[in-house]
Amino acid sequence: MKAIIYEAYGPPHVLQLKEMPQPVAKDDEVLIAVRATTVSSGDARMRALNVPYGFGLLSRLALGVFAPRTKILGMEFSGVIAAVGAKVSKFEVGASVFGMSPTFGGCYAEYRTFPESGPLAIKPSRITFEEAAALCFGGTTAHDFLRRGKLQRGERLLINGASGAVGTATIQLAKHLGAHVTGVCSKANLELVRSLGADAVIDYKAEDFTRNGQTYDLIMDTAGTAPYARVKGSLRSGGRFLMVLGGLPESLGAVWVNMTTDHKVVAGVAKVLPEDVRLLAELSKAGTYKSVIDRTYPLERMVEAHAYVDEGHKKGNVVITV
Repeated sequence: MKAIIYEAYGPPHVLQLKEMPQPVAKDDEVLIAVRATTVSSGDARMRALNVPYGFGLLSRLALGVFAPRTKILGMEFSGVIAAVGAKVSKFEVGASVFGMSPTFGGCYAEYRTFPESGPLAIKPSRITFEEAAALCFGGTTAHDFLRRGKLQRGERLLINGASGAVGTATIQLAKHLGAHVTGVCSKANLELVRSLGADAVIDYKAEDFTRNGQTYDLIMDTAGTAPYARVKGSLRSGGRFLMVLGGLPESLGAVWVNMTTDHKVVAGVAKVLPEDVRLLAELSKAGTYKSVIDRTYPLERMVEAHAYVDEGHKKGNVVITV
């Protein structure tokens, strides 16, 4: 099978198209013929080992000290089940599915195996494989942070970095939960953010939301440009700061904030639960939640796709067709 592999950390050109052995499903696994995957910010960071400040050594220990331990990137996928293991009962050959592989990657390939009990769901028939592949990275991250932040109906939420994969997902899920949502992004993306349901939008170049006198029950930072120290004055008493992206000093500082103030910092890697992926499938089927796709590339143009994501200006998701 064709696959994109990387054997060294670095810029996009470390990615290479090669022929690899096709995997075989174990008894509790399904074999998926991948139709689409994505280039998430997480994929780009792992490829370049470009991680938030202070996490370099920990990342090398997890991913491979001198070279990547797992050669195939790609966390999201959609496709068709090509074979099932002897003990699989929930899925059948020919079923269209989508899912998320947060730890082991492996989706930049024509085939991949996946545990039946993992974050896997039937693809809604109303959406394409490309749309399905882009549901999970932003959706599961948004849902986990909103859950841990205990967002309540009627609360005010501000999202810094509202036009990326996590931001566009958070707008939709927060509106579904009944929140008032303010999105912060560039001028070019204001209409996109508004079209997804944001009640208010702010051009970060024209207005500093931390100085406009507005306060919020929750502030989410998906871009790493609005740490707690900057936004604490915009949080109401009992407010929660959702730190999707931050360095080690900010993560350690969260403990102190939680101990000494009436604010709460929610940080750490988002959990990807099978039931969350199934929920995204239900919301997508109902038309309540959709993926936002910026650009689509074929597998053979993976280097170009990663280079575009590295620029840091993508709207929603970048999709790869396989």
